[in-house]
Amino acid sequence: MDRSGPGKPKSWKCEATHERELRARGFSFVAGADEVGRGSLFGAVVAGAVILSPENPIRGLDDSKKLEPEQREVLAERIKERAVAWAVCGVDAATIDRINIYEASRLAMKHAVLGLSQRPDFVLVDAVPLDIPIPQEPLIQGDMRCHAIAAASIIAKVHRDALMRLWDPFYPEYGLANHKGYHAPEHIAAIERLGPTPQHRLSFEPVRRNAPFSSWASNRQMEMFAD
Repeated sequence: MDRSGPGKPKSWKCEATHERELRARGFSFVAGADEVGRGSLFGAVVAGAVILSPENPIRGLDDSKKLEPEQREVLAERIKERAVAWAVCGVDAATIDRINIYEASRLAMKHAVLGLSQRPDFVLVDAVPLDIPIPQEPLIQGDMRCHAIAAASIIAKVHRDALMRLWDPFYPEYGLANHKGYHAPEHIAAIERLGPTPQHRLSFEPVRRNAPFSSWASNRQMEMFAD
């Protein structure tokens, strides 16, 4: 875990509106939380959490999927420099296979929020509720509607992309640095030709159908008999 202290539809609220309303209600440290890598076939799902500073605004924040890689890298550094606090946390492929991707995403976001150096007094989270003892509001398409959530998605995306570049030399045949573990044709072809690596998510298609039955069956049996 790492730590550190244009128009939208008219019905959507922008970050300033959400956070201004919460501050008016007495909340001083409003965090945004989001995850990336939910649909990937390889590696961890990674979550970010950010408490932005109203005194140090960051221009250009948006859903990380809409930004070019270079923009994300620049914004990630600005977020880390100017935010009140930020954190990222990953949940690995084995845990994803054991508890499912939805629960793994929630777990990653929970640990990112709880890993902030400044405890938030309210959390805006992208879409799903978290098991945290802190007031929260899930927002549908939150990374497109809220700057704190967008900031969280950016630092999570930059962190996860860096992890994929680190894994790439270990599994060069799979092209991880290019597609980041998603359903790219070259990735599917490599899985079909070589089979999955230990870092692939065995519960995901097409990984499952190309994995030795014994590996997947063993994982499922462990889940069935777990306390």
